[in-house]
Amino acid sequence: MIRQRFPWLSYLLVVTGAVLTVVPFLDMVMTSFKGPGESGTLPYRFLPEAFDLSNYRAAVDQLDLPVLFRNSVIATTLITGSVLLTSSLAGYALAKLRFPGRNFIFRLVLSTMMFPPFLFFIPHFLILVHWPLAGGNDLFGRGGAGLTVSIAALAMPFLVNGFGIFLTRQFMVSIPDEVLEAARIDGAGEFAVWWRIVVPQTRPVLVTLGLLTFVDAWNEYIWALLVSTADPDVMTLPVGIQLLQDHVDPTRTMPIVMAGLVLSVLPVLILFLLLQKHYIRGVMLSGLK
Repeated sequence: MIRQRFPWLSYLLVVTGAVLTVVPFLDMVMTSFKGPGESGTLPYRFLPEAFDLSNYRAAVDQLDLPVLFRNSVIATTLITGSVLLTSSLAGYALAKLRFPGRNFIFRLVLSTMMFPPFLFFIPHFLILVHWPLAGGNDLFGRGGAGLTVSIAALAMPFLVNGFGIFLTRQFMVSIPDEVLEAARIDGAGEFAVWWRIVVPQTRPVLVTLGLLTFVDAWNEYIWALLVSTADPDVMTLPVGIQLLQDHVDPTRTMPIVMAGLVLSVLPVLILFLLLQKHYIRGVMLSGLK
């Protein structure tokens, strides 16, 4: 009713939301080009006096960028691939297979969404420390650092995602059972039905889930910081950028940190632009379900 009487109000809200979203990003980019002493001064200047690339060179020099980038890419790829695989398989089982305890298992999956992930970071870390026959540990998980000194430690707590299982399951429920039964009658096994029929129909939702998972994994800081205290060689980009503040000239700290953030955001931005059409379609379809 309000939308019909005041159509301009919808446009105003959309424009306001867009400005509130874009301006901080533009400010980050502009700050990354500011010279010494320009950042944090009053009156505030949005644009730099001269666009200088020295902050980017300083960020690359201070950061071991190839190593940090490699660690972030490996961890993010493992997490995203595992979440897509486990979520689609579990979602298919909970949506289309009949077995005892299915509803109970689904409720357990939903219950995991009630707890913040960092609540389990210490138990996860202790499990990795005492992982048998890894990192110098004996069969009983004693004597070494376990898996905390491997890059696998960055990904292991996030390989399965309750929200991903819930999202894919809710979408797969709408797939007609008759189509799946016809495939089974033709001799297709459950994995063939899942791969050839279910996965193609859920591609928009899987792309949406993949993008959300990629962004969360790429920006993960607390767990990556905890793991990097055990082995600095597995440090990721967010942790490295935060540590920039301790190693650069105080008058240039913020511009160099912002330059590092711009470099960190670029992969996410490029991926979103490439998959934007599928992402928007997946959000719309998820909302309809």
